[in-house]
Amino acid sequence: MVIIMKPGATREEIDRVIRRIESVDLKAQPSIGEQRTVIGVIGDKTRLGDMPIESMTGVERTMPISAPYKLASRQFRDEQTIIEVNGTKIGGKQIIVMAGPCAVETTEQIVTIAKAIAQSGATFIRGGAFKPRTGPYSFQGYGEPALKMLMEAKRETGLGIITEVMTPYEVELVSAYTDIFQLGTRNMQNFYLLREVGKSGKPVLLKRGMSSTIEEWLLAAEYILAEGNPNVIMCERGIRTFETHTRNTLDLNAVPIIKELSHLPIFADPSHGTGIRSLVAPMSKASIAAGADGLLLEVHHDPDNSMTGDGVQSILPDQLDQLMGELRAIAGAIGREI
Repeated sequence: MVIIMKPGATREEIDRVIRRIESVDLKAQPSIGEQRTVIGVIGDKTRLGDMPIESMTGVERTMPISAPYKLASRQFRDEQTIIEVNGTKIGGKQIIVMAGPCAVETTEQIVTIAKAIAQSGATFIRGGAFKPRTGPYSFQGYGEPALKMLMEAKRETGLGIITEVMTPYEVELVSAYTDIFQLGTRNMQNFYLLREVGKSGKPVLLKRGMSSTIEEWLLAAEYILAEGNPNVIMCERGIRTFETHTRNTLDLNAVPIIKELSHLPIFADPSHGTGIRSLVAPMSKASIAAGADGLLLEVHHDPDNSMTGDGVQSILPDQLDQLMGELRAIAGAIGREI
């Protein structure tokens, strides 16, 4: 259930409703929009009994939410969520590009790539310090030393940092370095991790599970939102289908579907979604045309010698530069900008 406050409801009126909800051991999740405040009620609604919530000062009406993902749904918040990170607004008119290598290998490597992508117009450097790999003998990342390398790249360029966190125990460590947590496809339903990043309050980019439905993906986001963290970015990164030509099948249906069902920003990752360098540019353009709020791209200045073996899906810095120019034209045609 949500409680919709009247336009212009005072902070005191909002707090009074929240106290009423919490007095019966329910959780209140306020969402303060430009026009009005909506308060989500989490828990067994029967505890409210005959409480006259609708007659309280400042309350316009109450409304049930039919979707199982309550806080992520458009019924809870009709306005688009905009997440501000280091002065960059994610989910607004500007399309955001986050780019970088699959893994942080050396300080020289990550700084070189960071300078190149910053010059092209990207606003975040991505790079894995902890790498969840399918095989146990694959390169797993350097851990905290790699996080320090990312910080050096940030100091050199001013770019924000997005990097993956793999376990609840590493949330505090990674939080000290990153601006945005990335949760990979294998961790989409790591519920303990979802709760922990939810408690942190720091923005989270949540990748779709490789075999997950859209509802399961939104329910994963709900775990983060339910802990009081409203800063969730959805990321379509391709799903597993019968097709074997590409690494995954980039499900661009997910972009407008998420826009319809949820108020959360939605990104696309055509690098993992296709696994083929030559397909990254066309699928990036298709993602923006479909309504994506941003892109997560793998960029490497020497992809043939990358330590992860994912160089086959990494574009070169000059290819990113060309792509950014093409994306600007598409963004302008749909009333957005890069």
